Amino acid sequence: MDTEKENSGWTDEELEASVDGYLDIQTRYPNDQKFNKSLEHRRLQSGVLAGRNTKSIDYRLQNITALFEDLGLKTISSYKPKVNLGSGITARLIKILESKGLITLDSGTPSTQEKSSLRNVQRAKQRDFVSEPEGVQIPQQIVRTTKTYARISKVKDWILFNAKGVCEGCGQPGPFEMNGEPYLEVHHVKHLSDNGTDFKTNTVALCPNCHRRCHHSDDREAFTAWLYDNVGRLEKE
Repeated sequence: MDTEKENSGWTDEELEASVDGYLDIQTRYPNDQKFNKSLEHRRLQSGVLAGRNTKSIDYRLQNITALFEDLGLKTISSYKPKVNLGSGITARLIKILESKGLITLDSGTPSTQEKSSLRNVQRAKQRDFVSEPEGVQIPQQIVRTTKTYARISKVKDWILFNAKGVCEGCGQPGPFEMNGEPYLEVHHVKHLSDNGTDFKTNTVALCPNCHRRCHHSDDREAFTAWLYDNVGRLEKE
């Protein structure tokens, strides 16, 4: 829960304006030079944050520093990290950062639906189908909760750029094009769910087939070992 009274009830528009203000300061002071904070706060108050006082704006920018530190993004030293940031605000800020291409959300593991699909295939092989299944006209809706990870977009972009459209697993071009480029997926060799890092030394560009092989195939451990042996930048974690 956000503990500062001044920060209650922040709208998505206000949060985005805070992020934009933070990024704008970084752009104008790229070497983390000293600047006039009061002037920057008044600049923000001239727009969407007109209803927020200086203390509230300073507090929110310190929140953003804390979040940026957690995500491995560049921070502004003038705004010391204030970490008592509620999960609701954090989730909204992460969504804003994703929309700006600064991070990418990733579950880090095969989805529950994928795991269920594999179990269904195995179960189907054990059945003796005498007649065709009837099916259901209106499938039941089920709500599931999954954990997602905020990934640094620069790492993903670097991996895909250096792959030049060729899968680092099978050596073949991406199987189809998206936005005019061969489609590849970024895979963390040590899964994020296993505390793997979001560094280029733990990341490869794979075609969808090789990506699924890493998660689902009977030889996934051997294939992972092959990646370590054949992709020079990888380091075991």
